[in-house]
Amino acid sequence: MSARSAPARLHAAELPDADVVRRVLAGEAELYALLVERHQAVLYRHAVGMVSNPDAAADLVQESLVKGYTSLDSCQDPARFGAWVFRILRNRSLDYLKDRRRKNLSLEEGALDVPSLDDPAGDLDRAEVARAVSAALEALPAPQREAFLLKHVEGHSYEEMAEMLESSVSALKMRVMRAREALQAMLSPGEHGTEEL
Repeated sequence: MSARSAPARLHAAELPDADVVRRVLAGEAELYALLVERHQAVLYRHAVGMVSNPDAAADLVQESLVKGYTSLDSCQDPARFGAWVFRILRNRSLDYLKDRRRKNLSLEEGALDVPSLDDPAGDLDRAEVARAVSAALEALPAPQREAFLLKHVEGHSYEEMAEMLESSVSALKMRVMRAREALQAMLSPGEHGTEEL
């Protein structure tokens, strides 16, 4: 970055997303880095929750942000850039899960691809609970898992979720309720020795 563009970027850092998007579309491509900085962490947290694989999540976020840049002119409401790029990530994550499910179904055992939590020196019970929770989350249908993570892990309101997922509040409340019920059934004390959610 040239010395002349440093003050312009500093000033742009204070601009809302809509203005940054407009300037990127007007030719100041380097300002897209500001949008990446603002939204990357939230996207990554969601991707990790969805795919349960930090490396795959990082790749999905990177792909989504690149797709966001290459199709930025199709962002109809630049003020909602965050929700728009979130939907790109969501679609990529769901595609990833479908591909992984197809691969898992082709295996003889058909087991879920849950990363192990090897912790020989740590608390074995805690590792077992973490594995059980991870496996239970992965066993949920993707729409339920996504709604549960957005509500109870990321702390979004139902209204925010409705905008991000382009769904109704009532449908999302139902998904979260069903996810909670399914998780409680899978993680009941009789099953895995875990406490109620």
